[in-house]
Amino acid sequence: MDYQRLTSHGQHQNHGIANPGYIPAAAWPAAMFAPPVAEHASPSAPPAGMFDNMPGYEGTVAGGGGFLPPPMPAQPVPQPSPGPEQPHWNIPSITEDTARDAFSLYASSKCCYSSAPAKDGVIINMESFNTYRYRLETFTESRSTEWSHEPYNGQPVDAYVQHPPGPWDIPAKAPTFFVDSEQKMKVPYTSSMKPCHDCLGNGRKPCKDCAGCGNKVCWVCNGSGFRHGGDRCHHCSGRGRENCAHCHGQGSKQCTTCHGKQQLLVFILLTVKWTNNSDNYVVEQLSGLQVSNLSQVSGKELFRDSQYLVYPVMGFPDPTVVQAAQRLVGDHQGKFLRTSRILQQRQTIELIPVTKVTYTWKGKTYVYFVYGNEFKVHTNDYPATCCCSVM
Repeated sequence: MDYQRLTSHGQHQNHGIANPGYIPAAAWPAAMFAPPVAEHASPSAPPAGMFDNMPGYEGTVAGGGGFLPPPMPAQPVPQPSPGPEQPHWNIPSITEDTARDAFSLYASSKCCYSSAPAKDGVIINMESFNTYRYRLETFTESRSTEWSHEPYNGQPVDAYVQHPPGPWDIPAKAPTFFVDSEQKMKVPYTSSMKPCHDCLGNGRKPCKDCAGCGNKVCWVCNGSGFRHGGDRCHHCSGRGRENCAHCHGQGSKQCTTCHGKQQLLVFILLTVKWTNNSDNYVVEQLSGLQVSNLSQVSGKELFRDSQYLVYPVMGFPDPTVVQAAQRLVGDHQGKFLRTSRILQQRQTIELIPVTKVTYTWKGKTYVYFVYGNEFKVHTNDYPATCCCSVM
């Protein structure tokens, strides 16, 4: 419809200025004045009736319902065996030159530290401490299912063709041990085609920006059709309204759920997750260095044992490590066997060297620590610091 001139006689007087293109308000279509209405009401989530009742998956819901416990193994579970022969547990001490070089490097990394204590300080005592880190890793596979959907583009529809396999009967890719990963796949024989619940099978939804009208009040003339001074608004050609830029004047937009296809492929989605569950125990020593500092460094690996199920380490000279191994192995096997399938376990013991260095500088005594394979340094009382300020 041409809204610019519905009659050759229609004129509007505004301060004596004739406007031959003016359209009387009574002649405008009712849609031009349609008040904003609520967006087409549609469910935010698929209705429960949208999902079929699949044998073996009766409890599956949209959004997932937690991990599914694995079935009991058909074959007897292999029993863990003791680990390899224990090595000689000894800790080499660092030299005085190594301790001094590490301290000098530490001082040079601090902008406000003088190098004099590290360079001129006199080492009077070096004491080594046996610090061990026991780590247990349990690599597990867990499976969960949920109803899902995607736009229908001609995918196979196989629901009820035959009984769907159980969630733990579906083959998955071979994982890399002790590396987290995930795989998602459709459960065979659960896919069906349904009308889109979001657009009610129309493929399009009313535009929110124009309330489905296809046009909005002109922002230049605020709907009057005229500019200041009585000139007709050139932005809307005197209509007082303009096409909605979001829907290009159509009043509706393509449904984002079905991408305009009107139909959805509804299926059960299986998620397989491989997780490396790790716990550490670090022996608390009386060196004065906080255990939290040791998480930043690596140590020398003294012992490694990897099996389907590991046997707690035995024969270690520090009884607290043996006790921690027994506790963590029991905790992991009791915890993860209930909700997942254990694929592999690995236990390691690292030696983290810690050396407490006592030195004197300008007649006073100070202490610093050198620890880890990286010879990291920690001290609480470096004697030569200054206040730095950035202008």
